[in-house]
Amino acid sequence: MADLEGVKVAKDYHVDVPFANNDGFYVKGANNLDWGMKKHLSNIFNPQSGNTVMFAFDHGYFMGSTAGLERLDLVIPKLLPYVDVLMGTRGALRSCVTPACGKGIALRSTSGSSMLNDDLSHEILAVDIEDAIRMNADCMAIQTFIGADGQLSSIENLSKAINLGMRYSIPTMGVVAVGKQMERTDRFFKLATRIVAEMGANIIKTYYCENFEEVVAACPVPIVVAGGKKLPEKEALTLAYNAISGGAHGVDMGRNIFQSVHSLEMAAAIGKIVHEGFTDKEAYEFFEDAIH
Repeated sequence: MADLEGVKVAKDYHVDVPFANNDGFYVKGANNLDWGMKKHLSNIFNPQSGNTVMFAFDHGYFMGSTAGLERLDLVIPKLLPYVDVLMGTRGALRSCVTPACGKGIALRSTSGSSMLNDDLSHEILAVDIEDAIRMNADCMAIQTFIGADGQLSSIENLSKAINLGMRYSIPTMGVVAVGKQMERTDRFFKLATRIVAEMGANIIKTYYCENFEEVVAACPVPIVVAGGKKLPEKEALTLAYNAISGGAHGVDMGRNIFQSVHSLEMAAAIGKIVHEGFTDKEAYEFFEDAIH
């Protein structure tokens, strides 16, 4: 075991210096991956902007029927023109999404808990690699609990997925989970994102926090920021803008899109920030114009 005594706290993140190993391929940290991995990553991250708008609708795997997602077959087709990646379970994708959708697929690959449990940190790797291949998934999304009771098992899930993904050229997205007892500080997210990246994950999904630029600088693979709970549209657009300005390479919005009264216009406004460099103010003006 490493001796932690005398370990200095990291402080020099060189946030103004671009990632150094980025000459051969535009996705952060992917230079030394094979062609197949890069092809999947190019289905996730737009080659022009380098960013992505993910649409998460995997809530049903632990919440059941969710407000705004009662009819996946009606919700998803309308949003397809405005998002780059669909993040869902294999059941939802197979039953409610046309294979001709033309979108990247982030396949929710862990499960095992429900909203009836007090502790959601004990999950299993629920999708085998053969099914991920059959789904033509562009990445496998693995819930990862750092600092929770389920840390060891979730890291085991992550490791298995990464090992299998490397064998068959499917990237792994480590989804940093934050439970009720877990802190949402830059100290925690620096720890969690770095651990997940060093395990070999190719993408990290996490939350925005203070000193986010340092979290991004310390993580050698792209970070996608989770939208989290439903916010007023103006606040959600500010979250997206702060995330991209802070160095994130995308946002994964679920409730802030599908629970919006104007979900299509909201998704389009988020895309303006992520891909076209709009400020949050400009995006909100676009949103207001679109709904009137």
